Amino acid sequence: MVWKPHVTVAAIVEEDNRFLLVEEETSKGLAFNQPAGHLEKGEDLLTAVKREVHEETGWLFEPESLVAVQLWSRNSDYPTFLRVCFSGKVHSFDPSVILDDGIVATHWLTKPELEKLGRLRSPLVMICINEYLNGQKFPLSITQNFLDLDL
Repeated sequence: MVWKPHVTVAAIVEEDNRFLLVEEETSKGLAFNQPAGHLEKGEDLLTAVKREVHEETGWLFEPESLVAVQLWSRNSDYPTFLRVCFSGKVHSFDPSVILDDGIVATHWLTKPELEKLGRLRSPLVMICINEYLNGQKFPLSITQNFLDLDL
């Protein structure tokens, strides 16, 4: 059997020192996360993060940089995730969007507000925010897609 991590994307969106976060249902109760989700078959990373932000928040997202590529597992019985985190801006909010299953609400929170809540989906949420705030940003050209090649 071949072991494979779950590939996910996440978005850091900051406006006026506030971060766009989703409050979502998890197996351990409500938690806060960046808009994030799984890469789908035939989808490139940038398309995936744009789709996830829209589906989870109603905002259109334009990635500007890659912040981190993170490999994480809670423990050996828990799935492993390969999480690709982007930063960028949102525009064109659509209030008619029905948010993904499990998304309870969206919030614009400062870092201190988020730290005070203490209900994060994973430690990667704050790690990515800290890396972003410390200026860790790589050009989007670092991602390459070869989905249409007949090899």
